[in-house]
This record gives sequence, structure tokens and C-alpha cells, in this order.
Amino acid sequence: MTQPTTIRTERRPRLLDAYCCSGGMGKGFHDAGFDVLGVDIAPQTDYPFTFVQGDAIEYIRAHGHEFDVIHASPPCQAWSPLNAYNHKTYPELIAPTRRAIQAVGRPYVMENVEAARAELIDPVMLCGPMFDLPLYRHRLFETSFPLTAPAHRGHVELCTRNGYLPTPAKPFMTITGGRHSKAWQRAAAEAMGTPWITSIRGVCEAIPPAYSHHIGTHYLSTVTRLGVAA
Repeated sequence: MTQPTTIRTERRPRLLDAYCCSGGMGKGFHDAGFDVLGVDIAPQTDYPFTFVQGDAIEYIRAHGHEFDVIHASPPCQAWSPLNAYNHKTYPELIAPTRRAIQAVGRPYVMENVEAARAELIDPVMLCGPMFDLPLYRHRLFETSFPLTAPAHRGHVELCTRNGYLPTPAKPFMTITGGRHSKAWQRAAAEAMGTPWITSIRGVCEAIPPAYSHHIGTHYLSTVTRLGVAA
């Protein structure tokens, strides 16, 4: 009698996507091979994976040990150049988030804007042209594992003004907040690689999934090469 074939299926590593917003980073990690759960203090109707509404730091402290990797994108307003004009007080959550992650002892990725460089430990910068995206979007990534960046091509392509659609003469988009048209929102989401995001704020706050796909595949290849279970 023919014996039934036993099929082995390996568990996908679990990733906690803290301060997840609409899921730009989560999507890249998912496509790289992770099962993703997002947590954010605000409702996120566009988030494409399992979502929990709550305080990110509290959730990391309570549940971070249940995940293989933790990603966190603490709010960047405290370091935004725009705040030099707004003069508002925003919570500075990079250090408290790092402490919470380190307390649960999981590998991690933490993202923020260039102006927050002094708050991050040996960050790596990623930008749109590294991944053939038509936008210049510098973001810094602190990781608990080695990470390298693709070659950073010069910013030679011209950008449209914020709120304007790209043209053959100015093929790159400027994607920041404002009172933009729905056509602009759809074009920006396409340029970012986040077509599921339906709001202007969501796409303006997002990180291109190409960035986290690069980080996620880099991490998985690293742990595989070192023989560490993901």
C-alpha cells in the first residue's frame, strides 16, 4: 500500500508592526516572508493585515515576546523641520520604544526621518531611487542586526511641486501633506507602491514597502546564513 506523503510546512516568522499607520512597512515585510500584525493608537481602516488598536509601547511590553521581529516607526513630528515653524510639543518616543523592545529581547527595526538621526543608533538611510521608485524619500533605519543599503543614485530627476501630478519633464513626485486632489492621492499611492491606501494623510505618512522588503529579506538571509531560527 502506498503510504501518504507527509508535507512539511514551516511557520512564517511573526513580525510586530508598531505605530503601523496604513501598513507601508508591514506590506514590505509581509511580501518578504513574515506574518504581520499591526498596532497603532488610531484606527487604521486601510491596514491590510491583522490590526490591534492600542498604545504601541504598552503592546510591545505585553506581547513583544510573542513575535520573532519587531518593527517600530515612532511618530516623527517632534523632529520634523516643519515643527520649527509650528512650535508644538510632541512626544519623543524613539528612546522609550527602544527600551521597550530591548526589554523583551527581540531583533528589531526602528524607522524615522533624517532629522532624528541623533536619536538613532548607527542608522542606515534608504531612498526611493535605490528601488526604482519615482520619489526622493530619505528614511533612517536602526536595526539590531547588520543592514546594508543599495547604491544611492544621485538626485538628478526633477520633482513636481507638492500637490502636482508628475510630467515627462518632472517625473518624480513630492509626497507630503496638503489639500490634494483624489487624482494626486492615487498617483502618490502608485508611486509609493501602496495602492491600497485611500487617504491623503495615509499615503503621505507611509513608507514605501520596497524599503521594508529589502530589510526583511536581508534579515531572513542573515539568520538563515547564521543558522539562527527566524
